[in-house]
Amino acid sequence: MEIRRAEERDMGRINELLEQVCMVHHNGRPDLFQGNHNRKYTDAQLREIIHDEGRPVFVAADDCGYVLGYAFCIFQQHLNDNILTDIKTLYIDDLCVDETLRGQRIGQRLYETALAFARERGCYNVTLNVWSCNEPAMRFYEKCGLKPQKIGMEVIL
Repeated sequence: MEIRRAEERDMGRINELLEQVCMVHHNGRPDLFQGNHNRKYTDAQLREIIHDEGRPVFVAADDCGYVLGYAFCIFQQHLNDNILTDIKTLYIDDLCVDETLRGQRIGQRLYETALAFARERGCYNVTLNVWSCNEPAMRFYEKCGLKPQKIGMEVIL
């Protein structure tokens, strides 16, 4: 298995994985997330992201180039903000391993790649959000050493 930057040729498989993520969210919070195997990005948006240096996407691929998982990342920095320091953050917007391949350390390898990439680029930290209804993901991130930074709360009216 190799971890590399995503390429346009990976889009079909990335789209399949994006649909899996959509269904995880829909199953956990059908009041917020649409089902029907939707995905987060159109092909045009995904193509643009793959070529955007400020939004690196990593894929784990087998020896035949078949994508097993991905990590969508975004650089964030608040320059000249009134209250926030100007630290540079690598935000993991989405990390997914094919649901049939979980438990094989693919997600850990993707996370470690993002971590090393962030260090190389002078980032202060790596952050991500996880929905509380996605307990397996929460356990995975805790095993990776992540700790809560902030907690979002709601009341449904």
